[in-house]
Amino acid sequence: MLGILYLTIAIFWGSAVCQCIFPDMAEWTEKSFSGRKIKVCSLFLIVPAWIYTGLIPMTWLVYILSYAMRLSKNGMFYANIVVMALFFVSGVVMYIVRKVQGELRLPGLRAMAFSKGEVFFLVFVLYLSLRLFFTTFRIEGDTLYVGLSVFSDFSPHLGMIRSFSGGTNFPTSYSHFAGEDIKYHFMFQFLVGNLEFLGMRLDFAFNIPSLLGMVSTFLLLYVFAVKLTGKRPVGYLAGIFFAFRSSFGVFRYLAERPRGKGVWEAFTEHSEFIGYTPNEDWGLWNLNVYCNQRHLAFSLGVMLLVLILFTPYLYAMGKRMRLEWGRVKKARAGQEKRSLLLRREKTYGEQKESVVEDENDGVEGGEDADDHLMTKMALAAAAKKDAVLGGKKLVTEADDTPEIPLRVGFFLRRNLFAAKGWEIENPLMAVFAGILLGALAFFNGAVTIAALLVLFIMAAVSDHRLDFLVTALIAGALAILQSAAFIDGNAVTTSFYYGFIAENRTVFGVIDYIFRLTGPVLFVVMAAFILVDAEKRIMTAAFAAPFLFAFHISLTTDVTVNHKYIMISLMLFGILSACVIVKLWEQRKFLVRAAAVGMVVMLCATGFFEYLVVLNRNQKQNNLAFNTHDSVTAWIRENATAQDIFLTSNYALNNVVLGGAMLYNGWQYFGWSAGYDTAYRDEQVRCMYEAENTEELAWLLQENNIRYIIVDHDNRMSADYEVREDVISSAYEAVFSQDEGDWKFTIYDVKKPLAQR
Repeated sequence: MLGILYLTIAIFWGSAVCQCIFPDMAEWTEKSFSGRKIKVCSLFLIVPAWIYTGLIPMTWLVYILSYAMRLSKNGMFYANIVVMALFFVSGVVMYIVRKVQGELRLPGLRAMAFSKGEVFFLVFVLYLSLRLFFTTFRIEGDTLYVGLSVFSDFSPHLGMIRSFSGGTNFPTSYSHFAGEDIKYHFMFQFLVGNLEFLGMRLDFAFNIPSLLGMVSTFLLLYVFAVKLTGKRPVGYLAGIFFAFRSSFGVFRYLAERPRGKGVWEAFTEHSEFIGYTPNEDWGLWNLNVYCNQRHLAFSLGVMLLVLILFTPYLYAMGKRMRLEWGRVKKARAGQEKRSLLLRREKTYGEQKESVVEDENDGVEGGEDADDHLMTKMALAAAAKKDAVLGGKKLVTEADDTPEIPLRVGFFLRRNLFAAKGWEIENPLMAVFAGILLGALAFFNGAVTIAALLVLFIMAAVSDHRLDFLVTALIAGALAILQSAAFIDGNAVTTSFYYGFIAENRTVFGVIDYIFRLTGPVLFVVMAAFILVDAEKRIMTAAFAAPFLFAFHISLTTDVTVNHKYIMISLMLFGILSACVIVKLWEQRKFLVRAAAVGMVVMLCATGFFEYLVVLNRNQKQNNLAFNTHDSVTAWIRENATAQDIFLTSNYALNNVVLGGAMLYNGWQYFGWSAGYDTAYRDEQVRCMYEAENTEELAWLLQENNIRYIIVDHDNRMSADYEVREDVISSAYEAVFSQDEGDWKFTIYDVKKPLAQR
């Protein structure tokens, strides 16, 4: 099957590129960022790196060539064949070159060995991901089942996927607001659509990339956590906290249950998301997000991979600063000793002037002269020691300034403005990271922005700041280039918006909202900030950057989409929470360990409850079921292209959307939240369906580039307009029709006017 071959070649090519750029990547899992020996299965790092390194560039190149060959009948097929051949051959060449040069370094069996904990963790991650993805989207026999908790977001996603698998959505248009630019990050949908185009069944085409991305994110989070802390249990707990979020919601829900309603029934039968903050009952903060926004789960791993690449620079700065600050402290101590000796010398001189020499006694100073000589010798020794510790520069820094201002000045001189802090270390790595983050912009732009925010904070206190700058410039340039190519006008509209979606957007109102939303996790993070070392405190500040961004800046019409930044910060905060719990567990005292277990329960209970809700809500009897051989879907896929715009009711998900039809004005929330003017099209839809004569109708259809008109039960029952089906049927030929009465479904072809017959 070509779809499986496509994925295999992409991962193979990614492995070849990583072999050239990072030949020692497998060895990265042998030491923590601080240099402590650890033992982590190298496959947890290198396989996700191969997946992202190969799949993202390959998908982009297929898209670009498909666009270039859009006028060819089989352009997308030719693009795939060319790219797969190119990537396979170039991958083989890279391996051969490395072999000939004697630089081929494959991970050994010891590096690939799993610990028992890692086996359990991998099984947990695979089970969780498979269960979630195939519960919410699967095909059984001739029926496509779409989960109740995801069908809404799947409306534009499946519409975009089917528009690409039809091979014609070039130039790309948004399936729920056809005929204009594409403001939505669509490349994951293109990847899925391309896999279906290559013959992979729709549910596999959707779920396999989702699975690769979700599992990669879990594994890279584990590797990052262990390298950051040097402890494998921290990695396991970080993965659990990522899966099951912190909140007091479940405890409040159980407290409000009436007498006689047991806890067991609440966990096994409840199928509605609990929510005590705005939109929380959408499932906005739990695993359901990764089910209905598969591109988010896929993209998070790229951010974690980039953080693994850059965090060593932070630790290099910390090591250098501690070494040099130690020298400064020694010089400062030496200067204080020298000052004491100088004061003693001055005192001796003053005493000497007050003494009247008795020449007849022949006394030349006695013991005072000896003291004077000893003072001079001590001063000379101190000066010699200072020279060894760093010479005049360190002596200058070790003045009488109080320690805190001295530390600030030291940081500014020795890091922020020092050459060592700016010199470039690994330009190839910086370019690689920049390309990967930039290419991610139209997979999920929020992850690109969040990654740059975290890197910005890290760069301020890291060595090799130019590496960070190169990555940021390349990522930013690629994002801007893509936006210019796909979006008319500004890609984002930045505005200050304090408070996110808190009910009361005052300082105390926002604090209350955050407390209700996140539960105990932020208190645990505060404790971690006190307990951990300087580097982890800096990382805590960096992890908080997307969180703070979400509560102060809006980039879109709907600020609710900022929830992704908050979830990213909470994912990273999970590492710090795990660090605190592991420290408690290491105390080996029963009560302390019991407290650690209690903290895990407190942090995970709501998230675990919501995981069960996702499963309950998406049981088979609750799923939306679609016949994969539906006649409407089949007709649209066989007769319409992505350039044919359909005038319809404001559809969400139905057989028309599954056919890949490009809707003039689908469910308005999707278009509105993406930044489109849905109000204007609402009015145009009303005018077209209510046109009183064929001339008016024809003019409106031409103005809006409509190819097909659908009249169905939704139109007839609409409260927004009264459809004039008599005018439409007298003007254009009905090219498809089924059912009768109010449920009659008809497609009219605007290119087949009856008046010309």
